[in-house]
Amino acid sequence: MSTVFFDIDTQMDFLYPAGALYVPGAERIVPAVAALNRHAAAHGIPLIATMDAHAENDPEFRSWPAHCVAGTLGQRKPAETMVAARILEKRHVDCFTEPVLEQWLAELRPARCVVYGVATDICVFHAAQGLRQRGYAVEIVADAVRGLDTAKIAEMQRAFSFRTIAEATR
Repeated sequence: MSTVFFDIDTQMDFLYPAGALYVPGAERIVPAVAALNRHAAAHGIPLIATMDAHAENDPEFRSWPAHCVAGTLGQRKPAETMVAARILEKRHVDCFTEPVLEQWLAELRPARCVVYGVATDICVFHAAQGLRQRGYAVEIVADAVRGLDTAKIAEMQRAFSFRTIAEATR
């Protein structure tokens, strides 16, 4: 079975208290994300890492504080999470607005998609939902996600398979 790992938006502005759009507790998932990314690299599992890359006057900033502006420190991923990956820079919460993702999925043809990152109830949700709508089996790594809306996360737990890191790396 072919597997693809998806590291969703694990960027400084989301992960750390000084970040522009900090997800509370997100700094605690960095070691888990790093372990998953290293596992993918060590086992030849393709890794797609998404990154918000907003313009300074991005329309999204009417709904959210300015964050992950392209080229800023806040847009970067922590060094310990960086391994060989396909990097998908995006301007919207839904990573499927970037056509290259469809091309990569057609090339990789995954039977299983392992998804993790921030924020669980926003960008992770859109990635998981988009993958499932396209017919892929989706697993979310429970100990490598953090979100904002507990009701939305509970809804996601009913709708998707949540796994531990140990289960996801089998």
